[in-house]
Amino acid sequence: MPAFFRLQRFCFQREDAMEKPEDLIIPKSIAIILDGNGRWAQKRNLPRAMGHKAGCETLEQTVEDCVRLGVECLTVYAFSTENWKRSALEVGALMRLLRFYMVKLIDVANRNNVKALMIGDKSRFEKDIIEGINRLEQATAGNTGMKFVFAINYGGRDELRRAFGRMLCQMKENKLSPEEISEDVISSCLDTAGLPDPDLLIRTSGELRISNFLLWQIAYSEIYITDTLWPDFNREELLKAVESYNHRERRFGGR
Repeated sequence: MPAFFRLQRFCFQREDAMEKPEDLIIPKSIAIILDGNGRWAQKRNLPRAMGHKAGCETLEQTVEDCVRLGVECLTVYAFSTENWKRSALEVGALMRLLRFYMVKLIDVANRNNVKALMIGDKSRFEKDIIEGINRLEQATAGNTGMKFVFAINYGGRDELRRAFGRMLCQMKENKLSPEEISEDVISSCLDTAGLPDPDLLIRTSGELRISNFLLWQIAYSEIYITDTLWPDFNREELLKAVESYNHRERRFGGR
């Protein structure tokens, strides 16, 4: 069956009957840079906060779509260490959304047997947000399906900085010597320790940069860029990305 018709059949199935398209290799691990919420709102003459709200609703559906596809790990870039530079009004709106969706995601995750995990530095958040993150992780800790990893107050350089600090502490305690530092040791000190590196990195809104996201982990990820703004990202767009991934030859530096 041609790929186009497989895609159409997938996209127009009823939500509760959705199945994995035939003949497609599904990436085990997908990472997404969620970009374009503000532009989506501006195009509609809406406050930027409405774009972020629409983006949260898209994220809920994307989690469920990835579960149905058989993705084992979904990592999303939701709030970066650099996003604090935005206006106080926008950051405040994002924090209110974060408070709301940390609660709502418990139901979404448990309904889909999803285990939720945060990467990033939570120390900058207010106490109630930290407690909400902890509740989400604890409430879904026993789930055995897809891992949903949300990166908030996350930056790839900051993650590496903190990882190097952990290694230095181990060296001071004579638990690690310079000769023992390997790629595996570095990976074990990252926020993503124990998680698979992304097979596929998706960026929405057409921007051609990785924006300090998973700098270590995406060394050999396949990259897919779509002009679609994040709130408009849907099952069809997800399948387009997976179709593109299926046409890549992954050599990991070999021939």
